[in-house]
Amino acid sequence: MDIALILLIITVSLALVFDFINGFHDSANAIATVVSTKVLSPKIAVTMSSILNLVGALVGTEVAATIGKGLVDSSSITIGTILCTVLAAIIWNLITWYKGLPSSSSHALIGSLIGATVASGCSTDCIMFDKLMDKVVIPMIMAPVFGIIIGFAIMLGLTWLFYKQPLGRTTSIFGRLQLISAGFMALNHGQNDAQKSMGIIALALLLVYPSEAFQVPLWVKLACAIAMCLGTMSGGWRIIRTLGTKVIKMQPIHGFAAETAASMIIASASHFGIPLSTTQVISSSIMGVGAAKRFSAVRWSVVGSILWAWVLTIPITFILAAIIMKGYRLIAP
Repeated sequence: MDIALILLIITVSLALVFDFINGFHDSANAIATVVSTKVLSPKIAVTMSSILNLVGALVGTEVAATIGKGLVDSSSITIGTILCTVLAAIIWNLITWYKGLPSSSSHALIGSLIGATVASGCSTDCIMFDKLMDKVVIPMIMAPVFGIIIGFAIMLGLTWLFYKQPLGRTTSIFGRLQLISAGFMALNHGQNDAQKSMGIIALALLLVYPSEAFQVPLWVKLACAIAMCLGTMSGGWRIIRTLGTKVIKMQPIHGFAAETAASMIIASASHFGIPLSTTQVISSSIMGVGAAKRFSAVRWSVVGSILWAWVLTIPITFILAAIIMKGYRLIAP
């Protein structure tokens, strides 16, 4: 069997493993709030999130195109580059999952792709810095800002509208509304996050079987959607506890506000093909909601740990992928 085909099979398998890990690593993004407010039991919330992640993953390929052809020059890399990219991203996701830190799987994949590309012997000319700035760096900075602002604004508006209502009635209303907001969040998570693995697999296919057009085959969409669905069903309780209970103490109205704010941002990003960090968005939305409640309601020490994970993800995965790539080049035929 041709060595390129063997590497392709390994790379596709690892990409699906990454998608599975992304599912349980980022399952907290969609359901942490609905679980912490006790609107849904963990089992039902995970099942709902899994199904909607599956549906969302099959909607559109704009984000996949950004990952697959919009960040690095595909003519200057090899299938080995993609293999090292996925391996580094998997390692970082497992480390942050074990520590219970809601880091970004998106940034892990992007940092790994750039690190592996540079270490492959390709010059920095292979990196599309203009698109990297527009699609990754600026959204990475602005998404948390928008999350805090929109979460704060929605929570402030809801507080003003419902402050005269009895707590029991407010809880009942938003307990029902949170089912919608959590479902919308899960759908958008699947649409944005699963497409990243689709883009990586499509890029790997393009490197082994060159063609003029970048495209995502149907089997790739289905495989990534199913992998993320299965990963979501497996849970991710360490991160759910961090997002759902350690940042602020939430009631259904807070969960609804955070999920609505995050969903609006993620849906907009997916439309424009921006591989957004859903982790950053929901985390910052929760912070904004907590700040609207009262500034001291946010446990800022926990926020500090989350921020460090955000800041370090791209540099660490860049270095990790570069090291793996250097090792690969020593043993590659």
